[in-house]
Amino acid sequence: MSEILVLKPDPADPAIAEWIVVDANGARVGDPVRGPLAAARVAVADRQLYVLLPSLDVLTTSVFLPLKSVSKIQQALPFALEETVAEDVEDLHFAAGVRRDDDRIPVSVISHEKLQSWLALLGEAELKPSAMVAETYGMAAIPGTVSLLVSGDTTYINDGAETELILQDMSPAEALEATGCLDEVDEDSDAQRPRHVLLYCDEAANAQYAEEFEGLRERFESFDVRLLADGALPRLAVTVASGSGVNLLQGVYGPKTEYAGYLKPWRAAAVALLALGVVAVAGKAIGNIQLARQEVALRGTFLGVYQEIRPSATEDDIRDPQGIVDSLVNRGGSSGSEPSVFLQSLEHLSVAVTENSASSIQAISYRAGVVDVRLTAPNVSMLDDIQRRIDDQGLFDANIQSTDQDEDKVNSRIQIRAAGR
Repeated sequence: MSEILVLKPDPADPAIAEWIVVDANGARVGDPVRGPLAAARVAVADRQLYVLLPSLDVLTTSVFLPLKSVSKIQQALPFALEETVAEDVEDLHFAAGVRRDDDRIPVSVISHEKLQSWLALLGEAELKPSAMVAETYGMAAIPGTVSLLVSGDTTYINDGAETELILQDMSPAEALEATGCLDEVDEDSDAQRPRHVLLYCDEAANAQYAEEFEGLRERFESFDVRLLADGALPRLAVTVASGSGVNLLQGVYGPKTEYAGYLKPWRAAAVALLALGVVAVAGKAIGNIQLARQEVALRGTFLGVYQEIRPSATEDDIRDPQGIVDSLVNRGGSSGSEPSVFLQSLEHLSVAVTENSASSIQAISYRAGVVDVRLTAPNVSMLDDIQRRIDDQGLFDANIQSTDQDEDKVNSRIQIRAAGR
């Protein structure tokens, strides 16, 4: 289980701090230690670091906002609390916690200047906190129970509902009075005051307030005093480490995502994928160039033949070769007429050559129902494939008349005639 080091700087001398190691459930792993802030760096090691900030530096409150998005809540907080704070909201940092059962959102507010000074102080000691929480949140909220912790002249109090604060120079009874926990409640009212008290203090405070405790016991159903052998920090750390409180490290102070670290293991794969993409694009571009050249050659041949039928024909007249062929077929009335046989054979040849884009037509001639084609290909198997594709369409027979190896290409002559002739 991961461990957390909870550190509480001394408000009177921030260069001095007290810290303790706990697990994620708040259970103590060791004894509290007090010393120079820089000495805590060794104790942190690979643990998470939670820092408890003095309550005088942080305003804690709650607000109702009918918003779900975390980012929208962050944007709305300054406007929702503008009347609550004394300073200009632009000088303040607002942080939101987890929405409570009563639908209110706990909020911590601190000046940018104060938070930045704490971060700078921790940075000088080479300490990088995972969370910074107001010490006000150190007491757990227990429904129906007031939790108090007396430490010197400071009293931490949580009434189990919405009140969580720290009071100075007040006795436990005065703290309960100030927070309304001793108020009498009308039996007909829906309001209820806590019925139980759980109080933490050391031996000295227990002796100092012994008489006061006896009087308070008569006003609650239970009044339980628990002695702290090692001071307040272990008790506060238990609550904060288990997730209570509002982490101030949000928004501009939140953790930055190190995308480079995530991408580093995939760098080689990304480079290979990029190279593959470049090769694929280049291959497609080369294929398109070859097809464009073949199209120009076929259009030239088609124009030459079409001019035998229509001498005045130009390039603009053959923009739709398929339409011209269909028109000639319809006018001829028979698919066996000379012009239509030639044009249909050219169509079949075009399909076969397009499927074998590495081949190239050199010349085409037509006589007595036979189309004679001279073309080049990288190998004989491609010539065979062109012949087979023409044959497979059923209207024409293609025959390879000759082949001639010329360095890295094969010159060939193929004859095409109507099937069965």
